[in-house]
Amino acid sequence: MKKIQLVITLCAILLGVGTSFGRDIQGQIFQSGSKQVIAGASVLNKRTNVTKHTDQNGQFTIQGETGDLLWISMVGYKAKEVKVKKDGRLEISLVLDDLLMDEVIACYSTQPIQLKMSTSNLKIRGMVRSMAPTSQESYAKISENKFQNPLKEPLSTFAADVDAASYSNVRRMLKAGTLPNPDAVRVEEMINYFQYELKSPTNGDPVAIHTEYTQAPWNTEHRLLRIALKAKDIPKDKLPASNFVFLIDVSGSMFEANKLPLVKSSLKMLVDQLRDQDRVAIVTYAGSADVKLQSTAGNEKMKIKDAIDALDAGGSTAGAAGILKAYQIAREHFIKNGNNRIVMATDGDFNVGASSDEDMETLIEKQRESGIHISLLGYGMGNYKDSKMEILADKGHGNYAYIDNISEARKAIINEFGGTLFTVAKDVKIQVEFNPAYVQAYRLVGYENRLLEAEDFNNDTKIGGDMGVGHSVTALYEIVPTGTRSAIIGSVDPLKYQKVPTPEAGRRIGEVATVKFRYKDPNTDTSKLKQALVNDDVQALEKTSTDLRFATAVAEFGMLLRNSEFRQKSSFPALIARARVAKGDDREGYRMEFIRLAEDAEALWKAQRGE
Repeated sequence: MKKIQLVITLCAILLGVGTSFGRDIQGQIFQSGSKQVIAGASVLNKRTNVTKHTDQNGQFTIQGETGDLLWISMVGYKAKEVKVKKDGRLEISLVLDDLLMDEVIACYSTQPIQLKMSTSNLKIRGMVRSMAPTSQESYAKISENKFQNPLKEPLSTFAADVDAASYSNVRRMLKAGTLPNPDAVRVEEMINYFQYELKSPTNGDPVAIHTEYTQAPWNTEHRLLRIALKAKDIPKDKLPASNFVFLIDVSGSMFEANKLPLVKSSLKMLVDQLRDQDRVAIVTYAGSADVKLQSTAGNEKMKIKDAIDALDAGGSTAGAAGILKAYQIAREHFIKNGNNRIVMATDGDFNVGASSDEDMETLIEKQRESGIHISLLGYGMGNYKDSKMEILADKGHGNYAYIDNISEARKAIINEFGGTLFTVAKDVKIQVEFNPAYVQAYRLVGYENRLLEAEDFNNDTKIGGDMGVGHSVTALYEIVPTGTRSAIIGSVDPLKYQKVPTPEAGRRIGEVATVKFRYKDPNTDTSKLKQALVNDDVQALEKTSTDLRFATAVAEFGMLLRNSEFRQKSSFPALIARARVAKGDDREGYRMEFIRLAEDAEALWKAQRGE
């Protein structure tokens, strides 16, 4: 009798357990008014505290019972609570959140237009352009460098920068049929996206300097000075042991196929490059930061890849907490004289805790003295926060690449493995002194966000740019020769109360400029100084290196996309023709891709103007 009662009791318990699991609740989520499905939306059962996400078709399945309350949320939409009914499939519509839709966009106009968006589509000049609700990308404002008079400003100083994120991000926009936001176009990053054939240092220095002096193709009355730095090459087996921390954004905004799935593929490529002496830990962040894999030897590749494969997206974005946790883990496994680096993969859209651009700058400045560098890999579109990524890289002894497809991941992680992840010179700064006997005015093309005060050049507490193994940096100066009449540089009336220096203040000794650069070895805090002279020996453009001619085409392309006031006689046909002639070997096809991209941009440019 007792056995029968026990069986009955167990059955009751099991039946109770089964009831607590409830049933599969299925549904689909749409955008209100348009019936456009919403992928990646969060569906939270408030009773069980379980969250699921909609798939690419906006569909979801979650365990629950009649009467449960589901909390539906998605970036760019107003959250909504839905009560589960007795039966039937749920069809849920979300309304766009107007407060999240204030945005400056550039579309079919030469100037940005300030618009208040309250609908998912915008009609301009008879064309309908889809404005996705997550189209909230942010870019730091760029105020272009102007021409400077060397009698007043003889020194031009900036941090050498090797980031290339702007080019691949601009490429993504153009391939989508949209001219880019002008502030997304950083001309120096467009130029430095490409590899150039430069001689590596031969005297034991980590960096060599090269210069060329020619005519400016967009104004042959002007001159163009190219300054190029080349970092030394180190064979892979001679690179120092690495202590990597993969810091991965797994928040809800990373759900899309071009975000977390692409992150996984990218990082698994990096895992394949690891050696036995290297180590990897994995830190993730969504609503909070978690350690998904303790520091693991590089020969345990399957274990590392399995941890990457197991990642799923969902929740809010506590980016600052993730950064702090990653630095903590990196410090715990710090390798003296090794390569200690955080590899951060994110769309930059932080929304929990410290999240503003100013917060990121304060946060990273406190961490950068730890001897740990950071590499930023940016992914996605719509809510992409380029401004945060750039700050983290520039202020954190790091570099920054935008990954829009698997080919770009291969370029950044395999083809440029050493340059992206192994620093050979840090705090690299360039200072150019112009001779007014030969130079009436000069303008640095790009580098607006890397400018330094003249006195910062000799101040070792002021950070510069970092250069990795085999990397090169190119900077272009447009120069107006002394005595040349040029309306673009402007003029002012003579001063009344003081004497104005004349060009004779310079010395006609055949030197146009002196180029100096400083750098630090990765494990020291004292800089070293190198310099080179630029003689007044102007080469015809067609006699210069193919690299310089190609770089001028990229610079001209950038100025046109920015609608620069200094573009002068720039034109798509001219730059495309010059790029074709200067394509060179182009084994990977990147230069040919640029030519096709410029042709596409020209077509969009003409369509914008109704040509």
